[in-house]
Amino acid sequence: MATNLPSSSINNTDSASKVKTFFDRYFTESISYPANEVDAVIGFFKKRGFDESAAISVSVVLLQQSKVDNVKIFKLLDTLKGLSDVEISSVVAEILNYSRSKVSTLGYKIDSPVEAIDKRNIAV
Repeated sequence: MATNLPSSSINNTDSASKVKTFFDRYFTESISYPANEVDAVIGFFKKRGFDESAAISVSVVLLQQSKVDNVKIFKLLDTLKGLSDVEISSVVAEILNYSRSKVSTLGYKIDSPVEAIDKRNIAV
């Protein structure tokens, strides 16, 4: 008898059952952070001119990385306090590049104040 219900794991003997089970549970582990840490990180970036959504996105990545590296987030914020806004943007770009897919990277352009020497006058 045909049914639209998924087959039970008892009757499922295909070779992909372990893979399916793994990916079915992939996003089920909850990750939690203390509210004061989350608010502190978001506030840190908002105070430095980041938009609300950008501050939240960067904060999530920093909180995840600090948990992976077993570094206190407040210690990380203390090291970032001494940097200028441009330096913080550079560090954030590096951190985001490490945490995203290798297909694309974030970057920024620094204008060079040096003028080209090869400028020439052309007389007609």
